Amino acid sequence: MTTAESPKLTRKEFVSDQDVRWCPGCGDYAILAQVQKVMPEIGVARENTVFVSGIGCSSRFPYYMNTYGFHSIHGRATAIATGLKIARPELSVWVVTGDGDGLSIGGNHLIHILRRNLNVNILLFNNQIYGLTKGQFSPTSRLGLVTKSSPKGVIDNPFDAASLALGAEATFVARTVDVQAAHLQSVLRRAAEHRGTSFVEILQNCPVFNDGAFDDVTDRATIDEHQLLLEHGKPLIFGPGGDRGIRLDKNMEPEVVALNGANSEQLLVHDETNDALAYFLTRLERPRFPVPLGVLRAVQHPTYEDRVHEQIDALHGAADEKAFDALFASGDTWQVGQAK
Repeated sequence: MTTAESPKLTRKEFVSDQDVRWCPGCGDYAILAQVQKVMPEIGVARENTVFVSGIGCSSRFPYYMNTYGFHSIHGRATAIATGLKIARPELSVWVVTGDGDGLSIGGNHLIHILRRNLNVNILLFNNQIYGLTKGQFSPTSRLGLVTKSSPKGVIDNPFDAASLALGAEATFVARTVDVQAAHLQSVLRRAAEHRGTSFVEILQNCPVFNDGAFDDVTDRATIDEHQLLLEHGKPLIFGPGGDRGIRLDKNMEPEVVALNGANSEQLLVHDETNDALAYFLTRLERPRFPVPLGVLRAVQHPTYEDRVHEQIDALHGAADEKAFDALFASGDTWQVGQAK
C-alpha cells in the first residue's frame, strides 16, 4: 500500500513503454485506458500489483501495464493467480481473460477460483468470438452466428458469463461495457474495494470478427431502451426519461410496464445481497428486456487465502510436523513400513 509520504501516482505511472497492438477500433483499448486511470485511485504500489493473463487478445494486457505480470498459458491464468495469492496474500492480483480463454479451456479453473473466494479481481472481456485465432465461435457466441468454425451457424447453447459466475458462488459479480468510461471505472473501483473474488464481465466489441455484437446496448440512439443500470436499493427502471420498469406478473414472470405513478411501487427493487434476484437479472433476454449493467451481487465471505494461512498457523509446531522434520533430516534414504 502507498503511504502518506509516498508520491501520488497518476495514470502515466501505470502505462508501460510497450507499443499497444490491437486491431484498430478494438474495445480492448478503451478497457486498458480505464484500468490505467483507476489503478492510481486504488492506492496500491505498482510493485505490489500483478496482472495475470492467459492466451487471447485480452491476454496481452500485462505488457501494457507498468506493474508486475504473468502472460501465462491458455486457460490457466486463474490457477497461476491462485498460487500467487496464496504465497503472497498482500499483493493486489488482477486476472485478465476473455470469453474463449476463461470459459472454454479455462472454464474449470474459473469456477474453482470463484467458489474458493480468493481476494483477486477477474476481468473477463466478452466479445462473443475467438479473436486472436481469427474468428471461431466461442462459448458465448449467440445461436446462429456464422463464423469460420460454424459456416452454417452456431448450434451450441451459449454461456451467460454472469450466470455462470453466480452459479459458482462468486461473492462479487458485475457487468459493464467497454465504451462507457464512467460506468466501467465505477465498476472497477467497486471490484477493487471488494474483499474476495470479484468477477467483472465487460461487454467488448471485436470490430474484425464480430463487429456490432452489442450495438443495441451501446448505440446512443438505443442505449436508454436496452440498458438497465443497476443501483442497490433502487427500482428496476429504464427507458427514455425512466418511463419503464420491470415487475413480476401474476405468474411470477418478469414483464416490462410503462410507468404511470400508480404502478411504481410494484417494481422490483435491486438488492446486491439477494442471490435469487441476481440470477434472475442475468436471465433477462435481449431484446425483450434491457441488459442489466452494474453490480449484480456483492456479499462478504471469508477468503480462501485467509483460511489457508489460518490452517497453517494452527498446525505450525504440531507434533506431526516435528516428526516429519526429524525424518526429513535423518538421512538420504527412508524405510517405509506399516505403522504399529
